[in-house]
Amino acid sequence: MALLTQSMRCVGKMAALAALLASALVQAAPAVAASTACPAVLKHSFNRLQDEAPQNLCQYAGKVILVVNTASFCGFTEQYEGLEALYAKYKDKGLVVLGFPSNDFGKQEPGSDKEIADFCYNTYAVKFPMFSKTVVSGPNRTTFYAQLAKETGTTPKWNFYKYLIDRNGKVVDSYNSMTKPQSKTLVADIEKLL
Repeated sequence: MALLTQSMRCVGKMAALAALLASALVQAAPAVAASTACPAVLKHSFNRLQDEAPQNLCQYAGKVILVVNTASFCGFTEQYEGLEALYAKYKDKGLVVLGFPSNDFGKQEPGSDKEIADFCYNTYAVKFPMFSKTVVSGPNRTTFYAQLAKETGTTPKWNFYKYLIDRNGKVVDSYNSMTKPQSKTLVADIEKLL
């Protein structure tokens, strides 16, 4: 009987502990949800370049993001190499480079998604996320690029124009096509946000 009484007390203490833990989890849930909430700038979906599978940009919430409009037949195309090096160096610290091929400037991205994907991988070993061909300028630009332009007051002027977004989803700066991925200014700005 004493053993049964002692077991009942133990079960009662365990139940109280479980209730306390459950209460703490319920109280912590809003904070966890807030930290992983998707910022407005990322509430867009694009098809992945390689297989055209829909990708929600919210999956990159909480990361430092470098958005780049790209082209395969441009004088700046060699920047793919620097972008991949930047991604490889800083991805474990929270950087992601997002590439958006565009045929908007000089018709320098005429290929299909498959042709662009093959070119990027086979020529520059690009592993950072790339999306289907996108309109980034003019009246038909995507709402994502319209939002980037609105938040920075500037639009892409040519291929390999860059936007930097902080971990909270704030568009903090933009960089013209002449700014190489290994630019001291760009790298310093990225490092500050990481």
